[in-house]
Amino acid sequence: MRKIARFEKVSYEQFEQDMKKCNFVLEDIKQVYDQLELPKRATMGSAGYDFFAPITFTIKPHEQILVPTGIRAYMEQDYVLMLFPRSSLGFKYRVQMNNTVGIIDSDYYGASNQGHIFVKLYNDSAEEQEVTIQQGQGMLQGIFVPFGVTVDDEVDTVRVGGIGSTNKKG
Repeated sequence: MRKIARFEKVSYEQFEQDMKKCNFVLEDIKQVYDQLELPKRATMGSAGYDFFAPITFTIKPHEQILVPTGIRAYMEQDYVLMLFPRSSLGFKYRVQMNNTVGIIDSDYYGASNQGHIFVKLYNDSAEEQEVTIQQGQGMLQGIFVPFGVTVDDEVDTVRVGGIGSTNKKG
C-alpha cells in the first residue's frame, strides 16, 4: 500500500491557545497534550484512521461542542483527508459532525494555525440522551482520498490562514 501522509501533534503552544479559545478549562493542559494519541487504523483492513478525544466531554441533546484534536496531517498534494463521525457514535447515539463531512486539504498543514484539525460534534439524540465521550475514546475517523482537477484549472492562490480561509484574500 502506498504511504502518502503522516499525522503529527500541533505544537503545545497552538494546542493550549486553541483549547482556551474553545473554553475548555483544564488544570493541566500540558498533561492533556502529552497524552494525545495520533490517529491510527484499528485493523489492516480499516480505511479510516480513528481520531481520539483529547479530553472527556459530554454533549447534551441538541447541543454541539467544538473540540480541538491537537492533530494535524501532512499529505501529498493530490490527496484530501475526509473526516466522518465514528459509525458507532452515529448509530448508537446519533452523534454527528456539524458539517457532515470534514475536508482537510493538503495545504491546510501549513496554515497559520499549524493545520490544527477541529471537530464540531452535535448530539441529535431523539431519545434526549446525553452522550459522554471519554478521553482517548475514538470520536471520528479520517480517510485519505486521492482527487483530480479539471484540465483548465489554473488556481495559483496560496492558503494563508486556518479554518474558513480559502475564500479570503491574503
